[in-house]
Amino acid sequence: MIKEFKKGDLEIVMATMNRDSLDFLIPMFPFCHFSEFSILIINQTSENKLLVSDFPSVRVVNSFEKGLSKSRNLGLQNAHGKIVLLADDDEVFKEDFESNILKAHNNYPEAASICFAIEGSNGLLFKKYPSQTKLQLNNLDIFNILSIEISLKKAVFDQLKIKFDTNFGLGSSFMMGEEAIFLSDLKNQKQNIIIVPKVIAVHPAVSTDDKLNLEQRYYVLGAFLTRVSNYNYLKGVFLKLFFDIKQSKIKINQVFVALKSANKGKEDFLQLTK
Repeated sequence: MIKEFKKGDLEIVMATMNRDSLDFLIPMFPFCHFSEFSILIINQTSENKLLVSDFPSVRVVNSFEKGLSKSRNLGLQNAHGKIVLLADDDEVFKEDFESNILKAHNNYPEAASICFAIEGSNGLLFKKYPSQTKLQLNNLDIFNILSIEISLKKAVFDQLKIKFDTNFGLGSSFMMGEEAIFLSDLKNQKQNIIIVPKVIAVHPAVSTDDKLNLEQRYYVLGAFLTRVSNYNYLKGVFLKLFFDIKQSKIKINQVFVALKSANKGKEDFLQLTK
């Protein structure tokens, strides 16, 4: 068992597409050169547009598959770091992000995954986070976590062989929910997941959820709740409806459409996984 993580033990595993230059990394690290960190880039691309790195600290895997979950899985499979941080190609890291992540993993060695906080481009927190470290996460906590908030102890991941479900996430049948399913699978293996609300990066505030219409959102929700078998399907759907109505995201006369879409997502997922 590793007693203390130190600088160099963290590896940033980044998903991107169609890159042929490392220049996109420059604005992500405004306080130093990106080569000072261990980075693994999964570049989903075509055979005539390959990404190459001249820096020993920056490794590249060019993949000819599509789908964010496939990219995440390939990244975890090829990661060398003792701690892995999942990342997108459009975030900007805080200067102390590495020290905060290492400190958290040293303070909570029993945690298989530690999730951190993200700021929006406006300088405000991306969402509501706990005011202090949260050691016991419920299903709603896990369902609300974004992939770019997630860090993992590589040894635990290697032992359990848990993967992102490739039926979920951008570029797949169901466009969201892959990170919540991944963490739910981890929790079902009796692994400890915690939230340390230290801000580690800034990310544009547009999410996949914002790009989907009501029918698409509830279609994915139906599949998601069916996949997460330890969560009551109807309870989950009605809870989502309650909050959406309360927050004026949908109207009462749209409830039937939402329920119909959720049931369609449930049926399609069950058919897909027969």
